[in-house]
Amino acid sequence: MARGATTMEVRADGVAVITISNPPVNALSFDVIASLQSNYGEALRRNDVKAIVLTGAKGRFSGGFDINGFGNKPKNEKPGSFSIDFLTGVVEDAQKPSVAAIDGVALGGGLELAMVCHARVSTPSAQLGLPELQLGIIPGMGGTQRLPRLVGLQKALEMMLMSKSIKGVEAHKFGLVDAIVSADKLVSTACSCALEIHEHKKPWLKSLLRTDRLTDIVEAKKILKSARVQALKQSANLQHPLVCIDVIEEGILFGPRAALMKEVLSGKMLEQSQTSKSLRHVFFAQHATSKIPNITNLGLTPRRILKAAIVGGGLMGSGIATAFILSDIVVVLKEVNEKFLNTGINRIKANLQSFVKKGRMTKDDYENKLSLLSGVLDYEQFRDADVVIEAVIEDISLKQQIFSDLERSCHSNCIFATNTSTIDLQLIGQQTACQDRIVGAHFFSPAHVMPLLEIVRTQQTSSQVIVDLLDVAKKIRKTPIVVGSCTGFAVNRMFFPYGQAAGLLVDYGLDVYHIDHVITQFGMPVGPFRLADLVGFGVAVATGKQYYQSYPERCYKSLLTAIMLEENRTGESSRKGFYLYDDKRQASPDPDIKKYVEKSRKMAGVAQDPKLLKLTDKDIVEMVFFPVVNEACRVLDEGIALKASDLDVASIMGMGFPSFRGGVMFWADSLSAEYVYRRLDGWSKDYGEFFKPCEYLAARASHGASLVRFYRISASLM
Repeated sequence: MARGATTMEVRADGVAVITISNPPVNALSFDVIASLQSNYGEALRRNDVKAIVLTGAKGRFSGGFDINGFGNKPKNEKPGSFSIDFLTGVVEDAQKPSVAAIDGVALGGGLELAMVCHARVSTPSAQLGLPELQLGIIPGMGGTQRLPRLVGLQKALEMMLMSKSIKGVEAHKFGLVDAIVSADKLVSTACSCALEIHEHKKPWLKSLLRTDRLTDIVEAKKILKSARVQALKQSANLQHPLVCIDVIEEGILFGPRAALMKEVLSGKMLEQSQTSKSLRHVFFAQHATSKIPNITNLGLTPRRILKAAIVGGGLMGSGIATAFILSDIVVVLKEVNEKFLNTGINRIKANLQSFVKKGRMTKDDYENKLSLLSGVLDYEQFRDADVVIEAVIEDISLKQQIFSDLERSCHSNCIFATNTSTIDLQLIGQQTACQDRIVGAHFFSPAHVMPLLEIVRTQQTSSQVIVDLLDVAKKIRKTPIVVGSCTGFAVNRMFFPYGQAAGLLVDYGLDVYHIDHVITQFGMPVGPFRLADLVGFGVAVATGKQYYQSYPERCYKSLLTAIMLEENRTGESSRKGFYLYDDKRQASPDPDIKKYVEKSRKMAGVAQDPKLLKLTDKDIVEMVFFPVVNEACRVLDEGIALKASDLDVASIMGMGFPSFRGGVMFWADSLSAEYVYRRLDGWSKDYGEFFKPCEYLAARASHGASLVRFYRISASLM
């Protein structure tokens, strides 16, 4: 079946308007590319065509190359046949000028197509960028060569290496587009521009050959060297940012035409890399999280959420309130007394002020956002709330009382959500008659920053409420995953063995700081012990008890954290945990940790194991993460999570698992279920039930089956 096409209309003034049409974002599928080549061939042959305007249907230029096509490229295709032979040899070198009329998006291959044209006209709000590095690849249609020549080397590196898109107004300022016009005048202005170029009233410029915005070689080398240092600092595990810099440098040192072939060949090599496969998987997985069988395919329309009420102004409650007002939703924040309420409101103000300090919000924006917030001590203003989110301490009886109060105080369609991270939702709503409206909305700290929202449903939660919360997630710019109710839900339950495995390794002889170093080298933002300091020992011990009660047969109970807590070491908040912290919260190792470790080993009745002292870094990573994979398999098997790809997204966005490894399940699958099973089985014989492989993993391993179920979706573009 054909996927998209281009159409051509020749106007009376001699301009051929070629329109890309491939909903929803006019992706450059192979069908679109073939159609584009055909239309261009005709336009260049026809005597009645003086110039060409390239645009996109329905207010979108092009979202770029269709990612679905990565694995389906023609095997015998000549390298550069499209990017060099057609775009450069036919379009850019043509005897008839082309002008791009850009609205909506011009991303990835879409922007590269526009840069081949001899001029660009854009709407002010159009989004332009080259985000290919997010997929482990580099711009492959001339972007590495043309963007530096249009906006300068420094800005081009920033846009490519940071995958940073810019609006039309900024693009005009930097020279990426030549004119800004309203959407209703876009095509007519582009046509006039094309005719003026044809008549030599405007300069006929080829982006590839421009040098006016490039610095001299010496300065360019300095800029490129600095970019390499920064790329290594930000992502030491990644190859493709350095490859991108190399290809850009090739064009500056040896000329752009030679560099175009290097771009093609480097891009082809990167497409086959594990990093690119992982990042493409994450892209698909992220888009699939909001596709819920028997929920989102029922034709339900999300109800409008105009007002949200938050119960509890602590760190989580104030963060959730911030997330809502950032998206222009009216918020009522309730606390038990004036002191707590003022503290909560001040937290929200501080959250907003941090955006002002970073230049991401003006002072007027700050005041406007703050005006959406009101603080209360009772439920009177909850009567017209569309959604209530409870964010108080993890106390079942307190939560039950709050939900009973909400049932009396709110209208009959109000959604009742809890931000609990561990307590079973069935218990929270036990004393109400509205269990169809009760749902978990588990945010991750800090709630206004972390991108994940775990939507927790019970057997009673209505489909309408799930659809409503999925829409809320979209509005407040969160990626949702829908999960079932159990201790820890999907994310925290999947990762409870993470800290326990690290504790086991320390009890058996490994160094706390060496484990953290190995795990951060693997790609995690912090290691398990630094994470425990961040979370706080009180929280770590309390949640640990929940898991010991729910899953006693597969917990490893290290006493190390509890021992340190008794000595008033609570983590970063007290400046003493596994690390010591200075006034700027910079962490440094503490020699005193050894005495706590020795006490923990003694109380656990274990001794240093000479075998574990010989572990390689790879072994340590696997001993820490394979129990996480094992628990994720149980979460899948029990139906708590709908698909493995949801757990991949959750592990990345909720726990910081490196996206370039594709998420915890995709990473394990790249090693094979059989390998994971065999390693866990071996450790379980030496160190007990904690490592014992679950039945789901055993079955996948014995059949040589994948741990990841792939879901193909249509809006998969770059």
